[in-house]
Amino acid sequence: MPNRALRLSCMLALGVAVTAQSVQAQSTSGSLAQAQNQAGNLFARDRGTGVRERPRPEYEALGVPVGTFTAYPSLQLDAESNDNIFATRTGTQDDWIFRLKPEISLESGWSRHALALFARANIARYQDFDEENFEDWGIGANGRLDFTRATNLALGVDYASLTEPRSSSNAPASTIEPISYDITSAYAAGTTVRGRTKLSARADVRTFDYEDGRTAGGVVIDQDNRDRTITSLTGRGDYAVSPATALFVQATVNTRDYDTATSALLPARDSDGYEILAGANFELGAVARGEVAVGYISQEFDAAVYDKIDGFGARGQLEWFPTQLTTVTGTASRTVEDSGIAGSGGYLSTAVGVRIDHELLRNVLLNADISLSSDDYQGLDREDERLQYGIGGTYLLNRNLGLSLAASHFEQTSDGAAAGVDFDVNRLTLTLVAQF
Repeated sequence: MPNRALRLSCMLALGVAVTAQSVQAQSTSGSLAQAQNQAGNLFARDRGTGVRERPRPEYEALGVPVGTFTAYPSLQLDAESNDNIFATRTGTQDDWIFRLKPEISLESGWSRHALALFARANIARYQDFDEENFEDWGIGANGRLDFTRATNLALGVDYASLTEPRSSSNAPASTIEPISYDITSAYAAGTTVRGRTKLSARADVRTFDYEDGRTAGGVVIDQDNRDRTITSLTGRGDYAVSPATALFVQATVNTRDYDTATSALLPARDSDGYEILAGANFELGAVARGEVAVGYISQEFDAAVYDKIDGFGARGQLEWFPTQLTTVTGTASRTVEDSGIAGSGGYLSTAVGVRIDHELLRNVLLNADISLSSDDYQGLDREDERLQYGIGGTYLLNRNLGLSLAASHFEQTSDGAAAGVDFDVNRLTLTLVAQF
């Protein structure tokens, strides 16, 4: 299956690239005058509108005015039936999970600049296995400074206290409770447009702090070796060859600093890496739009015990609008990710996916999706493959209430001498959302 995932990734990237080349050929035949007239929108890709992003004024929350801001409170209630809550191969346990998800955002209504603050929570209660209960929450803010119509600076900070899913490949299976962790993140991103050229840069900092786990016998399962800080800096340059197509080059460098060693015999997994991509961003009238990029990725570790990870890198997304009521979205990526398994510094992750959204009625939305991923671990004889698919529907009663029903299947197979657990999980979730 790993080879199948790679082939699917390459096929999707090739398909998007061919489409981009076709769009470029068609668009370049347009006159220079037309391009100059649309210079302010050379990088806009908004002729087509996806089903999920289409405005529905009669079903959108009005919010609560707070001075020059508007508050948008909401409350989501989930009832989920899960047939394998511990993500095990044998001795599976099923349970009902009830979730309460309150959220509030405060957004500015200024004509220039923008500021938003938010707070959210996810409180889960299991009917039979209350040791799996958790209370996740997060707060954050983001804003934008508009220096001119063509130049802006975006800033954001976020803190979240989360619980690691039992189905995560990095989660230890023997803990009596799921692992909890905190993420603190911040970013700054600037963009400027000059004629046919758009330049952008972004800096990110993320800090992960994991809590130790315990077995049923009281043995501590140390998770400090997963605590780390990741910093990255990305620069990108786009050049519009036509109003519908832009070519770009993007480079990202990163540093991953771990707080402690993995074990007495294995040093910390500190590393430095980079990603260099070249690609195209395009739009084919109101029929399709997308972005595809291919290049090279590399992650080199400070400790010689961990081998360097490098190879082909790719990122792509293609949206196709066969009708105004249907959106088909394809995605593909190949990246280097951190490993939470002792003996491995990281892994190459290849992923592809397709999602279909359909507007049956103005207030009835249907969806289906499927994704396939393959993780090839460095330093270990292990490859994990994940397949997930599902269907769902949403019924918008009015601007304040909505109902949705979703069914999904998730399965993992792991091969090699250091293989993990093979398992599958089926979920059925009913959701009620109240917004104001």
